[in-house]
Amino acid sequence: VFLKEKRKLILVPRETPWNLVQARNVVTLLEAGAMMLPAIPSFYGKPKTVEDVVDTVVARVLDHLNLPNDLVKRWKSEVGEKE
Repeated sequence: VFLKEKRKLILVPRETPWNLVQARNVVTLLEAGAMMLPAIPSFYGKPKTVEDVVDTVVARVLDHLNLPNDLVKRWKSEVGEKE
């Protein structure tokens, strides 16, 4: 229904490896307009707890849904600038 109504559908797979059926299903969804954000945490912010690691994935999903959040520390400088 989400894709039919042109709404955002975000897949957050956590299991690997995939079998061929799973990979083909993901390709079908991507071709239909879904977005895939693997549940791969970011360690740039040096998370200290398991909750901090989970928050990096959740923050990324919320960002793609344009929902404000303060789950992770944001970069304050542009690429190449020194803080």
